[in-house]
Amino acid sequence: MDKISPQAVMECKVCWTPYDPAEGDDSRQIDAGTPFTALPGDWSCPTCSAPKEQFMVLEDPGADAMREATRINAATARLVDDFTEVWHSKMRDVPLVNKALHVEAVGFRLWEGQFLGVLISPWFMNLVLMPDGDSWDHLTAGAKEVIAFPSGDYEFIHNSRPATGGYKACSLFSPMGDFQRHKDATDVARAVMAALFDPENRAETDRSADIRAAREEEIATIAAAEAAAAEAEAEAPSAMGQAPTRRAVLTAGLASDPDTNDTPETSSEIGARAGAPAE
Repeated sequence: MDKISPQAVMECKVCWTPYDPAEGDDSRQIDAGTPFTALPGDWSCPTCSAPKEQFMVLEDPGADAMREATRINAATARLVDDFTEVWHSKMRDVPLVNKALHVEAVGFRLWEGQFLGVLISPWFMNLVLMPDGDSWDHLTAGAKEVIAFPSGDYEFIHNSRPATGGYKACSLFSPMGDFQRHKDATDVARAVMAALFDPENRAETDRSADIRAAREEEIATIAAAEAAAAEAEAEAPSAMGQAPTRRAVLTAGLASDPDTNDTPETSSEIGARAGAPAE
């Protein structure tokens, strides 16, 4: 009986009397909405008094959802175990971790044959994709993949853990110092999952083309500055070494990773809209 869902309609094998949880049992003051598994131990068939053990499944509309939930719970349990081990063995004494938080998988659901949800830890919050039954052990750690959702395109990094196996992660927040309570982090995680599937967010978050154009403009500006600096140096060689070159001035503060600047960078924005404190 522990494998039936709360929606299961049961039938007495002796007299064929059904028990429908949507209706309950007026004869025993059992309220509508009471699952068969929640009936009192002394409950019996209202027609022939057969015990609960004499009932069998007539239909179970919730069976598929229950099996899906069981698979999700098994996969996320392995994920949580993996990162709880990392927390205890490597991260607990790292200064930037937030000890108000713990490792938790939030809002996982089946999406296009994969499990998708948010993993919270004391040092990061990531969107995570895991396979449903298949193996992703072929993934190359560190490889990048852009995945489209209704709200926009997001960059995921491939990785693997001993218990979890291969998985894909998209960074939302790191470090996690802005969260005062664990509940604040889980509230944001649930809001992220809702915003991810809202097409109205696409115009705000799908900025990869704008980011790429801005980066190309930066590169063109630097190239023009280099050419101008070279021309000036040729005309006035005695000034060399007395002041920073135009290239040094123009490129100050632009030494960030070009790979980062070229990525869609939309997951942080979704997290911010979901209610995270401003950095």
